[in-house]
This record gives sequence, structure tokens and C-alpha cells, in this order.
Amino acid sequence: MTSQYKGVFFDLDGTLADTAPDLVAAANLLRVARGLAPLPYEILRPTASAGARGLIQGAFGYDNNHPQFEELRDEFLSNYEKNICVHSKLFEGMNELLHALEKEQVLWGIVTNKVERFTHPLLKLMQLHERSGAIVGGDTTPHSKPHPAPILKAAEICQINPTDCLYVGDDLRDIEAGRAAGMKTVAAAYGYCGCDEPVSAWGADYIIDHPSDLHAIVFGV
Repeated sequence: MTSQYKGVFFDLDGTLADTAPDLVAAANLLRVARGLAPLPYEILRPTASAGARGLIQGAFGYDNNHPQFEELRDEFLSNYEKNICVHSKLFEGMNELLHALEKEQVLWGIVTNKVERFTHPLLKLMQLHERSGAIVGGDTTPHSKPHPAPILKAAEICQINPTDCLYVGDDLRDIEAGRAAGMKTVAAAYGYCGCDEPVSAWGADYIIDHPSDLHAIVFGV
């Protein structure tokens, strides 16, 4: 197999790994601590791509201007840090895809808005830290997605021209960031896709319904 791309970069939550079970559990602990019933997983799952802000809004209806938001965010992050990789795992078919990339010497990396404080421990527990060619968190550069700086940083670390790369994500901001960085973009419709616009309206170069679908895009077979 020959790849038409030299690098493939992934968003983390909802694209590379299914981390929502642990994120939702951390949010529901906030509700239980305040005498509220946990919300069904299916209700909170779409908010997981937006991190603490999205999950608190989903669990309580509070935006970041609410007077209780800071307290809830700090408690949420504490809950999450203590149980960061209980149920989180790669999406089905993703490990096989990563092995195919590695076999064909296509570099792959991770560009996430999750800050480094959580990104590195999670990836170490998932045994991905040493495999990834680049790991760029939400605070690695002065900007986070949809700004292209984090994605450009990943390409720089891997010493690859951005135009020779793919960026894969499950949120509109991923597609906007990848496009602004000059990469071809792939919308992961199997992910959390928490924004209001349908995936088909994001303007991605490709849409995939399963990680294995990326194989044909990368290798043309």
C-alpha cells in the first residue's frame, strides 16, 4: 500500500478515542453531589467534545457566565482527573488503522483542545503516548482550535508540510482548523458531533462513519 499523505492527525475526544463515558461520569457526579439524579448517557454524550464547558452546560444548563460555573468546572476537572481512563478506549477499528499507518510509515499524531494536564496522562494510560508522532494539547500553543496554530504545530513537530496531511475530527471547529492549516479534512460522523449544524454542512473534504473508512482515503484502496 502507498499513502498519498505523509501524516494523519486526529482530534482526541470523539475521534481517536471514545472518552465520553468517563467525561459523562464526572459530570453526573456533580449532579449527584447536589441531590440531582444522573442524566442518561445519551443526553450528555454529544456535549463531550466541548469538554468541561459543554458537559456543565449539558448537565445544568449553565454557560460560563453563570456564577456557579467556575466552582462546577473545578469540581468536574477534579472528578475527571481521578477517573480519567476507567472506560475510555479507542473507537472500534482505530487501533487497526493506526497499525496500518505505522506499517506504511505514515506519521500520525493528536491535536486536541484538551489541556496537557489531562491529555498526557490519558494517552499514557491508553498506551498511545509513545506511538504518537506529535501530541498537541489545548494549551501547547497560545491558541486552541478552531485556530490552525495547534495543527500547524503538530505538522512542524513531525517535519511534514501541512498540505501533505489529513486532519480528522468530530466537531465543526476541527474542520475549520484543519482547513485553515491547509490540510485535507475528514469529519468523523461516528463521534460526538455536538454542534448544531449537520456534519454534511461542515465543508469537510471527506465524511466517514467508521474509523475503518479512513483506510480508503489514506491508501486509496
